[in-house]
Amino acid sequence: MFWLILLIVVAALCALVLFLVAPAAGRKELRTPFAGRNFAHRGYFGKDQRPPENSLPAFAAAVQNGYGMEMDVQFSSDRKLLVFHDDTLTRMTGTKGWVRDYPYDQICQMPLKGSAEHAPLFSEFLQTVDGKTPLIIEKSRHEYTGEYLDALCHATLDGLKGYNGPYCIESFDPRVVKRIRKFAPQVLRGQLVDSYRAYRKEGANPIHAFVISHCFGNFMARPDFIAWCPDKQNWAVRLCARLGAMMVMWTALPEHDQAALEKQYDAVIFQWYHPEVKYK
Repeated sequence: MFWLILLIVVAALCALVLFLVAPAAGRKELRTPFAGRNFAHRGYFGKDQRPPENSLPAFAAAVQNGYGMEMDVQFSSDRKLLVFHDDTLTRMTGTKGWVRDYPYDQICQMPLKGSAEHAPLFSEFLQTVDGKTPLIIEKSRHEYTGEYLDALCHATLDGLKGYNGPYCIESFDPRVVKRIRKFAPQVLRGQLVDSYRAYRKEGANPIHAFVISHCFGNFMARPDFIAWCPDKQNWAVRLCARLGAMMVMWTALPEHDQAALEKQYDAVIFQWYHPEVKYK
């Protein structure tokens, strides 16, 4: 009897794990524009920030070189959708404070890394790319409220109406991926995942770090792809791959083994070097 109960408990736990981490089933046709490609992280920019990351010249350079690209969107205080990675302005502009606390007419007066460029609007970014290459659109990583996330998702999807090029949407926050699943089920969606070690280093408590790093939010979002960091894949990420998730790597740097990454992953997001545009 003991062994029967133990078997039932183990089977129940396995079923629960599968329910929590399983990715979306099928939808392979949506992956085609993204598979076997290298994507320029925040546009094609130099380590010296010339041109600056997430700037129109960096996006134009990615298009010119044939790369897909990854970029980031968030709101200004007046709810203008702009392209900017950090939650704060300090690193890229030298201005202290949250992006969300400044109106766009002030943000666009702040030079990016001392250049002549400023953070562009999402609409300007789309005009620059003009459907010529596939896009990976990332939502802000910061933990905002439900109302903010609803508005951010709707603004992004509204901005993409009529856009003719291929795109997908990813986020570290499974609540965002869940919203894309609800608001635009026809769009390829991805769950960004960092390692347990990285989440703990950022200050997450052990339980939160384990849950997020092991894709336990997938039951909400059912992502089509998992975008994983340079660390060794944990068992849950490997399970997602076995269950059919498209696997994306972020962010490959010059010191990484590009050939090994291209063999292991369906797509690679890279930075600061010049790989081939396609590899499969």
